[in-house]
Amino acid sequence: MVHRLVVEYGQPTDPAAFDRHYRDVHIGLAQTIPGLQRYTIGHARSLDGSTPGVYLVAALDFESAEAMGAGMTSAAGAAAGADVATFATGGATMYSFDVEDVSPA
Repeated sequence: MVHRLVVEYGQPTDPAAFDRHYRDVHIGLAQTIPGLQRYTIGHARSLDGSTPGVYLVAALDFESAEAMGAGMTSAAGAAAGADVATFATGGATMYSFDVEDVSPA
């Protein structure tokens, strides 16, 4: 089973500075979280052409909720979490869930 942590970042006051920090600093911190199996990101785009409330979405996959908890409470997880406040001027919302694959057969 996969347990996924999703982080949605709101629109930053300076998108270029956000992107630079995210790429140059935050990704490296997050990649060291113990138990992290997969880490994907993407800039959100509204389907109707308006500015979406979410700027960037990150998905971090772990083997289980327990593995995510252990990783996020580790020193590396704490460092990545603390870093969010240094660049996420638009705020960040985090949630997690067990992934259920309902793809068509």
